[in-house]
Amino acid sequence: MAGPSNPIRYAIIGAGARSETFLRGIVGPHRRHAALLAIGDTNQGRVDHFRTIAAQGGDAPPVAFHPDDLERIVRDHAIGRVIVATPDATHASLVARALRAGTDVIVEKPLTTDVEGCRTIADAVAETGHGVTATFNYRYSPRNAALREVIASGRIGEVTSIHFEWLLDTVHGADYFRRWHRYKSESGGLLVHKASHHFDLVNWWLADTPNRVYARGALRFYGAENAARRGLGERPARGSVGPSTDDPFVLDMRTVSGLDELYLQNERYDGYMRDLDVFSPGSTIEDNLSVLVDYARGSTLTYSLNAHSPWEGYTVSVNGTEGRAELSVVERAAVTGPAVVDPSYSDIRSATPERVEGERLVVQRHWYEAEVIPIADGDGDHGGGDDRMLQDLLEPDPPADPLGRRADMQDGIRAVAVGIAGNMSLATGLPISLPALGLPGWGDSHAEASS
Repeated sequence: MAGPSNPIRYAIIGAGARSETFLRGIVGPHRRHAALLAIGDTNQGRVDHFRTIAAQGGDAPPVAFHPDDLERIVRDHAIGRVIVATPDATHASLVARALRAGTDVIVEKPLTTDVEGCRTIADAVAETGHGVTATFNYRYSPRNAALREVIASGRIGEVTSIHFEWLLDTVHGADYFRRWHRYKSESGGLLVHKASHHFDLVNWWLADTPNRVYARGALRFYGAENAARRGLGERPARGSVGPSTDDPFVLDMRTVSGLDELYLQNERYDGYMRDLDVFSPGSTIEDNLSVLVDYARGSTLTYSLNAHSPWEGYTVSVNGTEGRAELSVVERAAVTGPAVVDPSYSDIRSATPERVEGERLVVQRHWYEAEVIPIADGDGDHGGGDDRMLQDLLEPDPPADPLGRRADMQDGIRAVAVGIAGNMSLATGLPISLPALGLPGWGDSHAEASS
């Protein structure tokens, strides 16, 4: 077991914005039990930027490495865990390589983007006996945990249906159309990259397994064709080239702390541009999506995602045989200025009472008045989930968790399975049976959910 004198040795692969959360956790509040030995990426500039951050506490900077050298790094530095936070389509190969090199893996969501990726990871786990943890930080958000407790308690009876609507605003939602996420071959589209968070929540809330998926959706707001249809005129190719503008869809990284140092200054290494215009050609993902999911024990999920809303948040309605639970969350009440990438929302407050940032969980049983359920403090990124997740993953003796928030490989597969099948349904216009896809462990998980 790791302790102050023998911390677990980590390597991070992928020097991007999301991996910075893990980096700061390891070199910051969890440094007694975790040590960052190495950080790798194909972009040397971003690696150097992260090494500088890691060394600010006085420690020697972690070793820099190229992803091709992953196995050597694991062997030479006795790495105990590799954190994979690279573009989604690369996860499966890197996770499998790390496992076979002799280490456990923590992988950013989504686990992978396709059926073959699920099989690649599952084969490596079976072959090596090492473990994979999927980082579903929304499980750790107190509001989502409170809904899990309500459902598990039986207060609303057996769940018959769920409606889940997620709204991404024109800051956060637009950002998926500026960077590599805009290519479905790299991200799996929003049904995999973003909605795997949401499908995992439903799987976890219900303690059930999705069975069949039908999806509809399209690119209806962003992209060159939609810009031309709405008469938006000539667009800048990207935001950080040329003079600043007050166009609310233009992201000028020169004006955003962190993005300039991490991305703009390091384009010279690999040409990756973080600030493409959201209305430029090339996007292959959808911005409006609707999904119908049947579950093994008989309940049905209706899910929708919109990536160009004027406010950000989500609503969940859970119908049961003895009542109904309703969770409503407003993360950002309005977008009133130019594009600024700040998905934490931690310092944002509404200027009007018509829509106010906050969260509310209401339970109403048949024949009773509605009851507001208290929610614990949720300050911090992802509704307070990030800090709690890092404590669970990086500390040797985290508190006992009766809610089972830590997610393993099978949880990761169940989450991406809905998005993978959704993409198949979008392409064919047909419902997709998940057991028929031959996903690893699906027969076992289906039997468990049905028993």
